[in-house]
Amino acid sequence: MRKAAKPSARKKRIPGQAKGRKPPPDTRSEAENRDAKPVRRAAINIFILFHLVAITCVALPWNLPITSSVKELVRPYMRWTGLYQTWDMFGPDPERVNSYVKSVIVTRDHHMRVWSFPRMEELGLGERYEKERYRKFLEVLPQTQYALLWPDVARHLARSLNNPSDPPDKIMLIQFQSEIRPGVDDSHEPTPRPNVFYDDYLQPGDLK
Repeated sequence: MRKAAKPSARKKRIPGQAKGRKPPPDTRSEAENRDAKPVRRAAINIFILFHLVAITCVALPWNLPITSSVKELVRPYMRWTGLYQTWDMFGPDPERVNSYVKSVIVTRDHHMRVWSFPRMEELGLGERYEKERYRKFLEVLPQTQYALLWPDVARHLARSLNNPSDPPDKIMLIQFQSEIRPGVDDSHEPTPRPNVFYDDYLQPGDLK
């Protein structure tokens, strides 16, 4: 009499594993990738934390010893990246005037060309994001402590608007300002007052 064969024990198959194949061992690249994840996560967290601390210390209006030290340390980086923003945008004395800058060029044949720097209120949302730094630049450009920049700005504009058949002969940089009056609509805004803060003749070498 033949004995019945005992049923062989079946091994539990891992989902997704091909029948009769062993799971492939972890490759070296996968192991390195797993090891690198904590390092990347730590680097991202440090990056975010640094910018939170830097922006907070730069924007705060109080000159505490610790915030002053942080400001001095991060100021070059903040200016280079365009993240620098002082508290005077919000208080205690926000700007009370609207201002914009135009350049007027008189050519050799006595023609006049007027060029206006980008004005945020005349741009679309995407253009505003791209050219917002023009606003900050033009807020401080007319100030006398930045007078050394005026000839360079003037020469740059003259070269940009140069027509060899009728080259620029003289250039003026003019700031227009109007007082901000709370509660007054656009139809009653005061007329902007012009202020010529730079005026000079151009030399042939300035156009090269």
